[in-house]
Amino acid sequence: MSKRGPYYSYDPVILIAVLLLIGIGLIAVFSASSILAEERYGDHYYYLKRQMVFCLFGLFLMILVKNINYLFYKRLVYFFLGLSLILLILLLVPGLGVKVSGAQRWFRFGLISIQPSEAAKLSLAFFLAYSMSKNVENMGSLFHGLLPHLLVVAIFMILILLQPDLGTAVIIGMWMLILLFIGGVNLGQLLVLLGLLTPIGFYLVSHTAYRLHRWWAFLNPWQDPQGFGFQIIHSFLAFGSGGLSGVGLGNSKQKLFYLPEPHTDFILSIIAEEIGFIGVSVLLVLFAFVIIRGIRIALNAPELFGTYLALGISCMLALQVIVNMGVVMALLPTKGLTLPFISYGGSSLVVNLIGMGILMNISKRTLDGPGELKRT
Repeated sequence: MSKRGPYYSYDPVILIAVLLLIGIGLIAVFSASSILAEERYGDHYYYLKRQMVFCLFGLFLMILVKNINYLFYKRLVYFFLGLSLILLILLLVPGLGVKVSGAQRWFRFGLISIQPSEAAKLSLAFFLAYSMSKNVENMGSLFHGLLPHLLVVAIFMILILLQPDLGTAVIIGMWMLILLFIGGVNLGQLLVLLGLLTPIGFYLVSHTAYRLHRWWAFLNPWQDPQGFGFQIIHSFLAFGSGGLSGVGLGNSKQKLFYLPEPHTDFILSIIAEEIGFIGVSVLLVLFAFVIIRGIRIALNAPELFGTYLALGISCMLALQVIVNMGVVMALLPTKGLTLPFISYGGSSLVVNLIGMGILMNISKRTLDGPGELKRT
């Protein structure tokens, strides 16, 4: 460790940026959902009230986790991994998992729905951080580096694909490749793996009608403007209408039953319409602050478990932000992923806030600068 040793104060930049993102998210959820909520439930504030409950619960857990030494999770790695695995299996049991629009991704307890795949991301982050830090000398080996980690992650990806949820499975796969590369797995092995996975992804898309429609919508939404291209075209209209400064909060036209479910995956389109390029740029800056500070915390962590855990949380957040923003602007095919801290949804929000609490705890024990000798 450095001569001055660690400092014991969490990174305030992450906290401020996350609080600002949550505040923007609450405003955006209310604006995007109020008319839809009145139509469905007779209450303009239905989605806002639920999102506020999720926020308060998530912030409570974030503060709690911020004060728990992150090294404690080393003892619970396989407990979290096993629990997530059991929940994903139970989700597929008829009568236990709740099916919405053909996808069985949630457990429902009264008014609360829980999505196990969100918790699985955090469990896999714990596992990969722990395993890679323990096997740092052997990560370049096929049988000690790539294959053991691939086997565990593949089991989770298959269970998520069975829901079905190709978008989350793809994100987890991309995230795994990034972490394994950082952890020292041979680049050639990863490229071969990517080459093997590509035809599988092609098969999953080409043999499922709604996925194929999403691909056609990505390539040419104007081919069927009233069908598979409807959602992305109205997202274009929202971005185009917003211009530099937007049409004003609450004045979106696309949320008037044009853009489907505007408070979830495509909430950025409503934000772009109402507060324009300036508002979207503010969001990008805030996300950049969180991700860059997360990477900085990882580089300064006193040992490899903290480094890999902080990188895992930061990279997952970055991937979700990039994919969601790419989807709503038709730079990527539709994946059905929420925008962290902004979109309506309890499981995603709570898990992301827990991740931020872990990052802040790691930052309390960071070294004075990168490049220090790390202990496994």
